[in-house]
Amino acid sequence: MNFDKSGGYRWLDSFVMASIVQLATLRFCEKFLNLRNDPCGRQYDQMTQAARSGKENIVEGSERTSTSKETEMRLTDVAKASLCELRGDYETWLLRHGQLPWRKDSPEAKAVFDLRFDRPEYSSDVAHDSCAHILAQQKKFSRWLDSDDDATVANALLILISRTINMLAHQIQAQGNRFEKAGGFREQLTVARTAERARQENAPLCPDCGRPMHKRKAKTGQNAGQEFWGCTGYPECKGVRKV
Repeated sequence: MNFDKSGGYRWLDSFVMASIVQLATLRFCEKFLNLRNDPCGRQYDQMTQAARSGKENIVEGSERTSTSKETEMRLTDVAKASLCELRGDYETWLLRHGQLPWRKDSPEAKAVFDLRFDRPEYSSDVAHDSCAHILAQQKKFSRWLDSDDDATVANALLILISRTINMLAHQIQAQGNRFEKAGGFREQLTVARTAERARQENAPLCPDCGRPMHKRKAKTGQNAGQEFWGCTGYPECKGVRKV
C-alpha cells in the first residue's frame, strides 16, 4: 500500500516562519514584559503559548497526514487560529502604548514583507540542518526583531504572523483539494483492500466505470444462487459481468 508519508513539515515555509515567530515572541516577552506591565505573568503565558501552538500544530498536523487528512486539516486550522490570537496581542500592545501598526505601503512594512526565504537544502541530518536553516532565515529579519524598540519588534512580528497565517490558509486549501481527490486514510485503505481482493480473484474491470469488480452471488430473481461480477463502486455504479 502506498499512503502519503507523514512528516515533511521541516520543508514548509510556514513551519520556518512560525518557528521564527515563536523565537521572536519569546525574546519580546522576556525583554519587554515585567512586573509592572504584566504583574501576574498572564500576558507572557498567553503570548508564548499562542506562538508555540502556531508552530507545534503544524508539526502535529504534518505527522498525522498519512492516517487522517481530517486531523491534518483541523490541526493546521488550529495553528492558524493560534497565530490570529497572537496577532491580536501585538495589535493590543501597540494600542496600549498609543501606537498604530505600520501602514502596508510604508517603507518599513514593505521591507519586512518583501524578504523571502532561501530554499532549504538538508543532508541526511535533517533535524540539525533544519534548525540551522531557521536561524539563517531569522537573521534576515534581525534588523527589526533584535531592535530595542518594542514598537518596531511588534510591528515586524505583525507582518511575519500575517504572512504565516496566509501560508497556512493556502495549506488548508491544498489539503482539502488532496482530500477531495484521493480521500483520507480510510478511503485509501478501502481502495488498497479492494485492489488486492480483485488481484487475488483475477477480477475483470467494470465495463461502465473501469473499477475492479468483485465476485458476488445473486440472492433473488431467475439467477438466484448464481455468481456474477459486480462493480466495487456499487451502488454508485451498477455495472455487471457474467462469470
